[in-house]
Formats: sequence, C-alpha cells, structure tokens
Amino acid sequence: MIRIMTQNDFQHFWPTFKEVIEQQETYAFDPDMSQQQAYALWCQKVDIAYVMVEGYEILGSYYLKANAMGPSNHICNCGYMVAPQARGKGIARTLCEHSQSEAIKLGYRAMQFNSVVASNQVAVQLWQRLGYQIIGTIPKAYRHPSLGFVDSHIMYKWLQ
Repeated sequence: MIRIMTQNDFQHFWPTFKEVIEQQETYAFDPDMSQQQAYALWCQKVDIAYVMVEGYEILGSYYLKANAMGPSNHICNCGYMVAPQARGKGIARTLCEHSQSEAIKLGYRAMQFNSVVASNQVAVQLWQRLGYQIIGTIPKAYRHPSLGFVDSHIMYKWLQ
C-alpha cells in the first residue's frame, strides 16, 4: 500500500534515510543532518511525500515537488529511498510508477532527476527501463566514498 507519509511514518523511516545518506553513494545530502532537518527536506519542502508499507513495515518512500518555478513549473522532481531489506523486490519501480501517476494528477507534464549518480547502475538502468533518458552528464559531480569523483546524470521523461 502506498499512502501519504506522516511524521510518525518518517520517524520509522528515519533509520533507512540515515543509512542512505551516511553511505554517501546515492544522495548529495549532508550525512550529518538531523532527523528534523531530514523530515523538513523530505516531507515539508515538497508538494507531497509518500510511503509504501506492508503491514507495519515501511518498504520505501518518495517525495514529489516542482523542479523549477514559473514557465518551467510543469516539470517535477522526485527522490526515492527503499529500505535495505526491501531492495531488489521491485519497490523502486512501484514507487516510480506511482509517482508518475501522482505527478500527472498534480498537473505536471514531465519528470526530471537532477543528479543520478552514474555509479548507481541499478537506478540508472531502472529509470531507463521506465522511459527516462539521460539528457546530460555532469562530469565528476559526486564524491563517492570509495570510487572518488564520479559523474552524475540528469534524467528526464515526458509524462503526457
């Protein structure tokens, strides 16, 4: 089940969020941010945040927000995180498909991912299978903890 994320949901999701940002392999978020800062970033400074649950277990989450303002406000941006125990089970695909439907309902016509770390091949390949194209690559845009500087891709999909 995918539903709007509550503050209580985020408290339960926090260990996953913290693990992801501390690994510094996929998100350009401060690995030392507090739970309160993370909640504001993921749930308050966005249009909407969702959580996928099975029973009492949180499998993953995503946020949806405008990528830009004014004449570019028809393009949205999303971020996804999947709990470690739920990876490899199609959760990211399900969340992405849900986010595309929700984006269309909110009036968005396209979705753009601003920084998909090139070494995160699982994500790059999934987004490509879902119809996203790499429209640009930023050389050495991400400091990976074990690989050093790696590229980041800008990925885009027209939704309508």
